[in-house]
Amino acid sequence: MLPVPDTLHRRKSYLNPPPDSISSATTLQNHKVMTFPSPLLYIHILLLLHAPPFLAAAGGSWSLLLPSIGISAMHMQLLPTDRVVIYDRTDFGASNISLPDGKCRPNSTDCSAHSVEYNVASNSVRPLMVLTDVWCSSGTLMPDGSLVQTGGWNEGDHVVRVYKSCDHCDWEEIPSGLSQQRWYATNHILPDGRQIIVGGRQSFNYEFYPKMSATENAPSLPFLVQTTEPDIENNLYPFVFLNTDGNFFIYANNRAILFDYVRNQVVKTYPTIPGGDPRNYPSTGSAVLLPMRIVQGKVATVEVLICGGAPKAAYNNANRGKFDGALDSCGRIKISDPYPQWVMETMPLARVMGDMLLLPNGNVLIINGGAAGVAGWELGRDPVLSPLIYGPDCPIGSRFEIQNPNTIPRMYHSTAVLLRDGRVLVGGSNPHDKYEFSDVLYPTELSLEAFSPAYLDPTSSGLRPQLVSPKTRTKVHHGQRMNIWFKVSCPVDPNLVSITMVAPPFNTHSFSMNQRLLILEGGNTTTIIGKSHYKVSVTAPSSGNIAPAGNYILFVVHQDIPSEGVWVRIQ
Repeated sequence: MLPVPDTLHRRKSYLNPPPDSISSATTLQNHKVMTFPSPLLYIHILLLLHAPPFLAAAGGSWSLLLPSIGISAMHMQLLPTDRVVIYDRTDFGASNISLPDGKCRPNSTDCSAHSVEYNVASNSVRPLMVLTDVWCSSGTLMPDGSLVQTGGWNEGDHVVRVYKSCDHCDWEEIPSGLSQQRWYATNHILPDGRQIIVGGRQSFNYEFYPKMSATENAPSLPFLVQTTEPDIENNLYPFVFLNTDGNFFIYANNRAILFDYVRNQVVKTYPTIPGGDPRNYPSTGSAVLLPMRIVQGKVATVEVLICGGAPKAAYNNANRGKFDGALDSCGRIKISDPYPQWVMETMPLARVMGDMLLLPNGNVLIINGGAAGVAGWELGRDPVLSPLIYGPDCPIGSRFEIQNPNTIPRMYHSTAVLLRDGRVLVGGSNPHDKYEFSDVLYPTELSLEAFSPAYLDPTSSGLRPQLVSPKTRTKVHHGQRMNIWFKVSCPVDPNLVSITMVAPPFNTHSFSMNQRLLILEGGNTTTIIGKSHYKVSVTAPSSGNIAPAGNYILFVVHQDIPSEGVWVRIQ
């Protein structure tokens, strides 16, 4: 664990340890007791203690929340009710949780649920009924707090589904809500509150929901044709981020464009990522829009980080039984620069099918996945059990830190989302086209875990802020001045306080759609208003291009330790 935040920066390194060194270091961290059954082990431990810093640096802890939620968590979305919608697919047999009151899906003998709502507060699940197949679909949390989910497989590929959270709510389905089939597409909220749906298998176009008119079409996007590889694709679930100029950064396969969706024009073409290896499904890496700092109402620098994936030949090789090692590289690019270039970094652990999540303090968590193969049925190998923390503001070469491992492989079809209390909810893993619980390499996983980053360690409780005001569900307008009241038991350094807002993303297939973190302007104006009580004045994001209208989680961060968040709605 990390006793003080600056320890984190002193213990990072980019060098690659041998795998046995990682497990040995983790064992020492977990058990705290060292025994020396042989001189060889004694020498090994001495080497570890004098090794590069990240070898001995392990943080975070794991807890099993539920041994089974009845389904495999292929898709997850946190809602402003502090409940999480989870679903898998409807076409691979009965799940392990029944629909309530003896219900069955219409025209089906399947009386099991393929979607559940997880209640964070009560640590319980409630089964939901989804009618059409949601496999490999996409979605967006809308400004009113509802999840609008689009597409899927077979009869579900043109369907729009809406879920509004309440004690008795269930899915509502709009059979022909989409003009094109959407399978492996990516969604993103727009500044006007609608959503854009980009791509999908054999869908080289984009469309919007809700429609402005019944005749609204799906404009073509040739970039998706240009990035498709025959029989492999490698451009599904494209990485899509809203830039602060109102255009979209779209990354597919190994290259990216800046796209004006209003005029259907490519504004900028970015360089191919060095090495040219694919980063999208099925050679699945992950990506985040790095935290954006607002100064005088603007964001000066907008950066994207893409990590992991698989080499060019990995998909074909995996189908022949040869599992290539995953990529250990990350590419970072300032998409706001006039002449942007990729800066490459090396992760201490190679990873395919990993998830990248923005933590409240601005660090990036890289979690789940494997060390070989690609995404797809039976095509991944060698689970990577240890998450990584990436510090964007640390010097290059010292940005990565290995975290304590879990014990459950989270391979193809695994998920992760940030919760309001700062934990990360982790579920899923089903590399099979049915539920398979025995006689397979990686059984279907129905459990739900929580990863608690090091900032939740009890030794940091004295530094942890507690938000007093605003209360949760507060509404604010773009550009509005807000007063934030909080308390901290230990003395506060006003220069080490920041206010962050995180948009809760829709997570599936190693990509978190709509994910963004904003560092609000005014975080260095902290003043003392009483014993252990403080106030800071900040300004809400100035426009929908910086922060689309909708629900965000607001955190006070002190010395890299975040408070529990509160929901705020920008309108």
